[in-house]
Amino acid sequence: MITELQVKSFKSWEDTGPLRFAPLTGFFGTNSSGKTSILQLFLMLKQTVESLDRKRVLHTGDDFSIVDLGTFPDLIHCHKADAALQVSISWDLLKTLKIKDPEQKDKNLFEINDLKFDVEIRQESGTPIVRQFSYSFGSTAFGMKPEAKKGEKGKYDLLSEPYAQERQQRGRAWPLPWPIKFYGFPDEVSAYFKNVGFLSEIVLELEGLFGRTKYLGPLREYPKRIYTWAGEAPSDVGRKGELAVAAILAAREKGKYISPGRRKKRRGLEETIANWLRDMGIIDSFSVKQIGKDRKDWEVLVRKTRQSPEVLITDVGFGLSQVLPVLVLCYYVPEGSVLLLEQPELHLHPSAQSWLADIFIDVVENRNVQVIVESHSEHFVRRLQLRIAEKKIPPERTALYFFEMKNSASHAEKLDVDLYGNINNWPKDFFGDEMGETVARTKAAMERQAKGD
Repeated sequence: MITELQVKSFKSWEDTGPLRFAPLTGFFGTNSSGKTSILQLFLMLKQTVESLDRKRVLHTGDDFSIVDLGTFPDLIHCHKADAALQVSISWDLLKTLKIKDPEQKDKNLFEINDLKFDVEIRQESGTPIVRQFSYSFGSTAFGMKPEAKKGEKGKYDLLSEPYAQERQQRGRAWPLPWPIKFYGFPDEVSAYFKNVGFLSEIVLELEGLFGRTKYLGPLREYPKRIYTWAGEAPSDVGRKGELAVAAILAAREKGKYISPGRRKKRRGLEETIANWLRDMGIIDSFSVKQIGKDRKDWEVLVRKTRQSPEVLITDVGFGLSQVLPVLVLCYYVPEGSVLLLEQPELHLHPSAQSWLADIFIDVVENRNVQVIVESHSEHFVRRLQLRIAEKKIPPERTALYFFEMKNSASHAEKLDVDLYGNINNWPKDFFGDEMGETVARTKAAMERQAKGD
């Protein structure tokens, strides 16, 4: 689970300051206030980690990537040529990483439960380069930094504090070449040093974090009359939800069950989703059926009410096809996943928007899945406040932020939520000037009544 993030000189952010993340983290605020930029940062790092090009420092995007941020100067705050992108991210590991002492095989050198990664990237001679990076836990840090003495450009030293490095052989201390992407140690580290072979395990923890990070965008695909599935098991539902039906069928094929949650018994993925859709008042039931034996064609059938006939998903309200990928993603991904959800409430009526808070609470509390959501929904926030007051989720298990622009830069204000669900520093016009509009409407009505209008 991501626990903290700080970013400097990224898009509209000059400096986010340290942002605390919780199992359920929410971003709110006006348009173009920097909410989406935070999600885009995670996506850029994710697609860089998953890139096959080991020499590419940052995969800023193309026509085939999750996100396209243009060139490196495009993503730097105010496009300052001398500015460096700085990222600091902390997270809890899924399980304790035990590093064995190479001198004593039965003794652990380190036991790591959480990590912090820091990197500084700037452009030199038209190319982004890693100035330095480090992994830290407790008082220990490992990383790479520019060679201490002036030498050939692009040469690095190994950073290890306070751990003592041991060279493989005496003689000239050869510098290290460029890092791998923005976070990796080159192969020469193991060749030059005796006792740092475990660094690859630490790097794998960062790759695992972004491998477990899944994204669902705000614009989901239109429903189809026929879906094709040939047996593949997708890792998620796709950035537009296009793989939601494939995920449902893959879970059915594997006999996947949801861990005991709010209903206190194991249920299949389809049954879990159907129950939520019923609670939300969207439909009474749904099913995914094969069109003929030994065919790859499937259709999604739904009943609006218990007495209604089954119809195709294309013949009911648009909201169902938009919320279905949200539900599938929440219950399909394995435990330990990090979900990035952008405006999941789109095309849902207010009551259904409120139920999203209950879904996310169930997921973070019972499935060990972190949900980071960017939203404009007042109904979602109000329901979350209610559930905190009802002790369904402790306030410390949430982290809510209000974003706004100040002096041409994004600013994040942490919302102070107490034990009773009250937001003690509710920003002005958070969801519009409700009281002001009520007063204005009452005044206009009185004026019209006075005129007999």
